[in-house]
Amino acid sequence: MQDANLTWRKSTRSGAAGHCVEVANVPSAVLVRDSKDAAGPVLTFAAAQWSGFISGVRAGEFDRA
Repeated sequence: MQDANLTWRKSTRSGAAGHCVEVANVPSAVLVRDSKDAAGPVLTFAAAQWSGFISGVRAGEFDRA
């Protein structure tokens, strides 16, 4: 979904290396894209799925051992 009216944002922790994603919220979903390829593919996640993912990140579920 490419829409000029979307507000894309990326983490303030993303740094200058450019290895990051951007997210945009729509009424029932969260959209995710590669910040280096704004015209490229967009992944769509239900709001509840995204919330679960963020909770897992904050809890350290995806930390490398």
